Formats: sequence, structure tokens, C-alpha cells
Amino acid sequence: MQNKDVWSAEKPFHIQNTLGERLLSKKMLPAAVLIAAVCATVAAVHWPALSARALSFDDGQYLTENVLVQNPSWKSAKRFLTEVLAPSTVMGYYQPLAMISLMFDYALGGRENNLMPFHRTSLVLHCANTALIIVLLYLLFGNIWVAAGVGLLFGVHPMTVEPIPWVGERKTLLAAFFSLWSLILYVYPRVTNHQRRAAKFYIGSFVMYLLALMSKPTSTPLPVVMLLMDYWLLRRLNWRAIFEKIPFFMLGGIFAVITYISQSRTAGSGSPAEIGLGRILLVISHNIIFYLNKMIWPVNLSSHYAFPEPLNLSQPMVLAGVIGTCILIPLLLLSLRRTRAVLTGWLIFFLAILPTMQIIGFTNVIASDKFAYLPSIGLLMILAAFLVWLCRSRFLVLCRMAAVIILVLACGEAVATRRYLVCWQDTIKLYEHMLALTPNAPTVHYNIAVELKALGRIDEAIAHYRRAIEIRPDYAEAHNNLGVIVQSWGNLGEAISHYREALRNKPDYAEAYYNLGVIVQSRGNLGEAISHYREALRNKPDYAEAYYNLGVTYSKLGRYEESIQAYRKAITIKPDSVEANNNLGSVYGKIGEWQKSAEAFQKAAEVEPNFIPYYNVGIAYERLARYKEAIEAYKQAVKIKPGHSGAHYSLGAAYLAIGDNNSALEEYKILKTLNPEQAGRLLNLIHK
Repeated sequence: MQNKDVWSAEKPFHIQNTLGERLLSKKMLPAAVLIAAVCATVAAVHWPALSARALSFDDGQYLTENVLVQNPSWKSAKRFLTEVLAPSTVMGYYQPLAMISLMFDYALGGRENNLMPFHRTSLVLHCANTALIIVLLYLLFGNIWVAAGVGLLFGVHPMTVEPIPWVGERKTLLAAFFSLWSLILYVYPRVTNHQRRAAKFYIGSFVMYLLALMSKPTSTPLPVVMLLMDYWLLRRLNWRAIFEKIPFFMLGGIFAVITYISQSRTAGSGSPAEIGLGRILLVISHNIIFYLNKMIWPVNLSSHYAFPEPLNLSQPMVLAGVIGTCILIPLLLLSLRRTRAVLTGWLIFFLAILPTMQIIGFTNVIASDKFAYLPSIGLLMILAAFLVWLCRSRFLVLCRMAAVIILVLACGEAVATRRYLVCWQDTIKLYEHMLALTPNAPTVHYNIAVELKALGRIDEAIAHYRRAIEIRPDYAEAHNNLGVIVQSWGNLGEAISHYREALRNKPDYAEAYYNLGVIVQSRGNLGEAISHYREALRNKPDYAEAYYNLGVTYSKLGRYEESIQAYRKAITIKPDSVEANNNLGSVYGKIGEWQKSAEAFQKAAEVEPNFIPYYNVGIAYERLARYKEAIEAYKQAVKIKPGHSGAHYSLGAAYLAIGDNNSALEEYKILKTLNPEQAGRLLNLIHK
């Protein structure tokens, strides 16, 4: 019955294999070499991801519009860690470690036009996850060749592409990394009989679980995965095993509550009661078969799998999911007659992916490749168990055939992965690929319109915005962005109509409030503009542009102290804002605070060594009678803009203030060719 034991896991694995000795023996060197070879292969297959330039759906809030990521500092990290129930810069759940990770990549040179630092870290994490999966399977099944083969199939599978070039999906890779460490630290002392150090491994596993939750809360079901491993592979499902998971369940419960609150407050969510039990069951049935199908036959992969319309049994995909699920579940139960592996492995997959099964609505897609990234470990365990059983059979030829099949499958997966990565080389190409698969997806039309507008292809962008609104009339973001375009054409009435429609469908839409403020400000309705800017800031506290325009409006009304406060807020959020620093200097000048005015102008000049900041620095220092510093500033100004007569006149006057008439005469000679009137005025000053 030995051949059946591994497949059915009728005994605790460490009794069958002295794995502790193996791990400490010289056999570890070949194992390490084999793991390194697999990781090198995975890296080679995914290598084109490093040059990917595409930005996907939510990369704006994770990178291009995230002020904390773009200002790497302890202060930014602290905010990511402490904004628990209502993250201010990224809509959705609490994920501080993922955001801090992106912040580090930004500090290393990652930018919107240079995504390679982000992709490099993600590829390293994916290779590390592949290695950890191999180690985990080796610990559980004791066969390094089987573990490496299954790990290879995971590492090069096309469904693992998405989290690498998609910047915002760093959370998926990071959560998987810590989750796998948690499982390894949980399993290791139990399969190696190192019970004396079990407490240390237990604490390590718990800490890794905490870090996984802080990366992405979909790691919540990990304690259930541990219990299923206790039942099947470790054969230790008892009251002690359940009791030791209590801290894990408590921690997972806390993060589940945090996730629901933060998701509801920032991005919105649908409760099970709102979604309806019937719809939930249809979605789950659809997804069970959908994911199995994509894993076995990974074609037509996309970052946007739209909900089937209509979502009922008249839709072939939904009907196939229900029928397939009704067939699959009895087969899984029947498999218990021979082995625990199939049902338990499938339960590990199902329960690990359950948080993304739309029981609580949080996204506009029915499924996603990234959701299956970590849960696939359950299906990998089934495959590993079968291969170990096969390798222990008396039919050596079957084992060799299995090895060949794995290599052939890996090659096929690698080819499919490379083909899919081509779509990620360009944002437009990525969305065109999605539209080819889901032509009526309003979100895809919206996002391709955003990119087309950025490329100056305005007519195409408008067509996609209008198509998005046609499919989904309440699409607030599409209304807002279409309003921006028609506003730039001077169609203010139509723009206002779009902004108001956006706010009707999304009352907390900060950008729509801001855009309304810009229009009414241009019409001279300053009080109403202030009201709109304040609403924008109430819903988006880090909205630097809203603070800037608020400062401009207050200044026009003569409310200089409030204007100063608004500009200072804008500068706190965006320290490199030349306009905010320059305008702050101007307002300080209006109230006679010339020292502060000079400091603000100097900061603007440091950020962008341009004519206006330097010229304004000169004016401020001249008002402070610090003529030598004024002269240096004016000299920089005329160096940048030699033909500016005003700067030459001011420089000449500053020279006269320190008694340097010769230098003033040189400026007079230059002014004679630029502006004879100003030259005459300077000459009068010289003769005085």
C-alpha cells in the first residue's frame, strides 16, 4: 500500500521521510542548484516584463497621482501605516507595505516614463515566490524533482504575468511572498520533528501572516489553509491544532473588519444582502469553472473579465459554470474513497480565493488572473501529490513520461507567457487587447480614452468616452473627463453639465468639484469657486491643485492670510511646485513680509532655475536693501533671458545702490538697444 500512502496521505509525512536529515545533508546543494535553475528559467521567460511601458487601470492612484509614493520619506511611510480605516491616497483597503514598497522603487528612480525599477522588484518577488513554492512542496512531499517541476509550471504560467508589469499589483506579489513564508514556517517544525524550536517558528509564521495582511488582506484565509494541511498532509487535525490557530483567526478577523470599513469608506462595496444570494451563487459557480479552465487552457487572458450579461442561466458561460460545478462537487466527494488530496487541495484553492468571489462587491470584474496567484497553491499540491505517487509506483516509464509532459507543458506556457507580455509593452496595445475580448466593457473604453487624450488623439478619446457613457450612463469619471475636453474647447455649458452629472452619480468626486471651481472662477464667481474647492479638499485632503487654486482665489479677494495658508498646504503636498512657491512669495510681498517673500521665491528658483523666480528673488532682496543678493539674482535672471529690459534695468539700479556706477553704465548700454525709454530712466539715476 506504499504507493497509495503519499497520494492519500494516510500517515504524517515526517514518519514516511526523514526530511530533517535531508534538509541538513549534502543533498541540499543539488536542491538549491535546482531551485536556482528554475528561478533563472522563470526570470528569463518573464524578462520582457522589465521593458513593459503599459499602465493599467488603477496605476494612477498607486503611482502617477499618489503624492506619498512620489515623495519618499518617513513621513509618507508613517501615513501609509497609520491611515488604517480611510487611506487617503489609494481607494480601497489598508495595504501599507505594498505602498511603501512602491515608494522605495520611486526613490530608486521609478517614474511614469521609467517603470523598470517597479517591474524589476516585481520580477524578483515572483521568482522568490516560485522558489518558496518549491520549498513548501519539498517540505510537504519530500521529492525535490516533483517540487521543482510543479514550481516551474507555476512560475512560467501565463496567469502569473499580470502582477509583474501591473504596477498596482505589487500587493499581490508581496502578500504571496509573506503568506508562503508563513506556511513554510508553520510546516517546517512539523515535518522535521524540530519541536524544541516550534514556538519560534510559530511566532515567525504569525508575523509573516501579519505582514501578508498588511500587503493585501486577501491573505485572510491562510489559517484555514493551515487547518486543511493539518487534515491532509500533516495528519494532525485535533483540538490542539485548532487552538493554536486562534490568534491567526483573531488577527484575520480584525483585518477583515478593517478591510470592509476602509473599502466602504474610500471605494464603496456591496454587502451580500445587496448583491443577493442567487447572484452570489451564480458568480461562484461561474468562477469555479472559469479559473480551472484558464489554468488548464490559458488563452485569451485579460486584466478585465467583465460580468456576463445577463448574469443568469440564459448566458452560456454562467450555465456552463453551474453545470460544471454541479458535476465537480460530487466528483470531489467521491475522490475521498481513494485519497484526501483532491478534495482538500481544491478546498485550499477555493477557500483561499473566496474573498475575491464577489460575496462582498468591491470590483467591476467577475474574475481576475491575479486573484488566483496565491490560491493556486492548492491545485499545485494536488498535482505534486499525484506526481509523487506516480514516481513511487513500479512503472518507471510513467514517471519519465510525466517529466517529459511537465517540460512540454512548461515550454507551452512559456510561449504563451511571452505572447501575453507583448500586450504589456504599450498602454494602448494593452487596452486594445482587452477591448478585443470584451468590446462592451465601459471601464476599458474609459481607460483607453485617458491614454489617447494624453497622446493628443482627442477625437478618438472622445469617441471612447462617449461609448463608455452610452454603455454606462452613470459613469462619473467618463463624464468628468469628457467635461475637461469640452471645457478646453470653450464649451463651458456642456462641461458644467458633465461635471454636475458626474457629481450626481458620485457625490464625493473631488476632481469634478475642482473642475467646477475652475469654471466658476474663470467667470468671476470667486465665492462659489471657493465652495467647490473646499468640497474637493473635503473628499481628497491631499489635493494640491485645489489648495493652489484656493490660494489664487483668496488672493484675488484680498484674503491674504488665507491665501498664504492654502499655498503652504499645496507646497507641503507638492514641495516642487514652482507656481505655488512663486505665488506664495508674491502674497508675502503684498503684505510687506519681504524676508518670507524672498525665501519663497528662492525655493521656486531652486526647484526650477527659471527667469521669473530669479527676477522675483531680486525684487524681494532689493526691498530688504540686500542689494548684493539682489544683484546675484538679477544676474541669473538676465543670464536666462538676456533680452528682458526690466531685468537689466533692475540690475543697473541695484548696482547704483551699492555705488557701482561702472556696472550700471554697462547695463545702460545694453538697455539702449532693448528699451531706450528704460535706458534713459537708468541714465537719469546714474547722473543723480
